[in-house]
Amino acid sequence: MNVEAVDAALGLLRRASLLERRLDAYFSGRGLSQLRFLILIVLDRENDGAVLKASDIAERLDISRPVMTRTLQVLEKERAVAISGHDEDGRARIVSLTEDGRARLYAALPGYYDILDAFMRIELAPAC
Repeated sequence: MNVEAVDAALGLLRRASLLERRLDAYFSGRGLSQLRFLILIVLDRENDGAVLKASDIAERLDISRPVMTRTLQVLEKERAVAISGHDEDGRARIVSLTEDGRARLYAALPGYYDILDAFMRIELAPAC
């Protein structure tokens, strides 16, 4: 066993955990979660003229369809997304970003980038 590699991996996991908790706290204060935020990002980046089914979003984010369904229901209730039937597949649901959802996303982006920037500055700072 390479003890240094294991130690480095454990350090990386710890830093990732700290970043995740910081992001969770940030999104919680804005009525979002990391998953809801990522769904809004996918819709904002790929929804211009594209038809995105709930299953497409689940695949892009590598999450289960039941989790996607529940999360989209919350976002729809909050009027961040609109869900409609698919013309060709009666079981499929088409998801689109609403103006409210886009506004929530754009309001959250600066703080999100600030957190990532601060994290990377610490990570990339030379060791003393």
